[in-house]
Amino acid sequence: MTNIYESAEATLGFISSPCLAKVELRMACRGISDRDALSKPDPCVVLKMQSHGQWFEVDRTEVIRSSSGPVFSKIFLVDYYFEEVQRLRFELHDISSGNNGLRDADFLGAMECTLGQIVSQRKLTRALYKPGNTSGKSSITVTAEELSGNDDYVELCFSARKLDDKDFFSKSDPFLEIFRINDDGTESLVHRTETIMNNLSPVWKSFKVSLNTLCSGDQDRELKCTVWDWDSNGKHDFIGEFQTTFKETRAELEGKQLQWECINPKYQMKKKNYRNSGVVILNHCKIIKMYSFLEYIMGGCQIQFTVAIDFTASNGDPRNSCSLHYIHPYQPNEYLKALVAVGEICQDYDSDKMFPAFGFGALIPPDFKVSHDFAVNFDEDNPECAGIQGVVEAYQNCLPKIQLYGPTNIAPIIQKVASSASEEMHTKEAMEYFILLILTDGVITDMADTREAIVHASHLPMSVIIVGVGNADFTDMQILDGDDGILRSPKGEPVLRDIVQFVPFKDFKHASPAALAKSVLAEVPNQVVDYYNAKGITPKCMSDYESTRTFSP
Repeated sequence: MTNIYESAEATLGFISSPCLAKVELRMACRGISDRDALSKPDPCVVLKMQSHGQWFEVDRTEVIRSSSGPVFSKIFLVDYYFEEVQRLRFELHDISSGNNGLRDADFLGAMECTLGQIVSQRKLTRALYKPGNTSGKSSITVTAEELSGNDDYVELCFSARKLDDKDFFSKSDPFLEIFRINDDGTESLVHRTETIMNNLSPVWKSFKVSLNTLCSGDQDRELKCTVWDWDSNGKHDFIGEFQTTFKETRAELEGKQLQWECINPKYQMKKKNYRNSGVVILNHCKIIKMYSFLEYIMGGCQIQFTVAIDFTASNGDPRNSCSLHYIHPYQPNEYLKALVAVGEICQDYDSDKMFPAFGFGALIPPDFKVSHDFAVNFDEDNPECAGIQGVVEAYQNCLPKIQLYGPTNIAPIIQKVASSASEEMHTKEAMEYFILLILTDGVITDMADTREAIVHASHLPMSVIIVGVGNADFTDMQILDGDDGILRSPKGEPVLRDIVQFVPFKDFKHASPAALAKSVLAEVPNQVVDYYNAKGITPKCMSDYESTRTFSP
């Protein structure tokens, strides 16, 4: 009998070799050309990693408005494998105002290197190259730091009172930056708050930051906090600064209210009666214990894997060898390849190995009305199939009995799985996390309803993986993947967290099934951890789990 703990440990991260270390990467750019005489660029850096000869986006920084020399507060966290050549590509884009996506952005240049090169030098500066391999004056600096063993986070919330007014016709627009002072005296940006417009007594949003990032695990490490008055031209006005340590901020945990005078050294030297440029107050400090994906899995959290298959007419007649649903006697079609590649990873995290499988977009017996969430085994009371092989067999048996039709609506199936995830959410335990794999051959037709369903599902223990099958243009599907800006419902409500991963299967036609699985599942462990940690749900004790669970062979 295979123990689920061993299966989890063997496939965690979906990479065969063990991770040697986790590395934080910080980015800064210099010398970015202005758009024109009147406007500066709004830069954003996109990190891509190479797998099987293809580049895949891993993460991206925030957009900094009107800056030709941005220092990004977003930190990339990557796994470092000594025995692998990990190729990285840093792309710099100018994001037009009011749009955080890349579709309408201007490509400003890229830099390629290996993670080993960054780690060995700790700080790597290189020119950014444009198409045609031509370099301009712009450059990017990437700084690497290995994480220590402490994965805990701290949640902080700051406000200010009576800040200096730097604007003539309105009040200052303040934001706060926190820097960590390194052993060599250099400064590393830890966090940059949002800007509060026209307010001399702002209350900034609370934020979470790891103790590794904040102070490298050293509670006595000096932190420099700087308050600025934001200006649209990027030339922000200095209001003042103060120094503290994490050890000092922890006093707030004991009920003490902490506040610091915000000092402008120039004013302090020139003005006799100068007291300060305002006061910054720590409203809230909370230490958050962060649990890992493996701790949740070993605590008994099961991955509930559900499959939804597109049976619309655009797939072609299954009896025709050109159809995407054609059952070849020796070669599985793209639907089966994607299903098996992803399903075989997920089944290791499900003790009973029973998987619900649904279809959408077909006319189904007996009355042949269109359905967008029918059971592929035609048992609406029990749509589960025994193992991935059971899903494959149900799919093959289903094809001759239905009529491919349309349209391509996926909101109903997301809502169906979300209903089960909602029941699990109310248990307030980390026992079941739902993954919905949607296989489709075209752009969906119920985009508004789907956005609404995804925003709702982002509050639940649930992730959605969409694999685009065939050669259709899936450009419009990228809007569902939160990597390209923030997905919002038609009413404007943003997703609580990014739960959708979209991948076109054609990008993996000549790659191994493992490459597809790795790409679509790479974000799942973090999505699981983010959900439960944000809810304050801890893993169950392993001994408690073993006493209440039995395992299927």
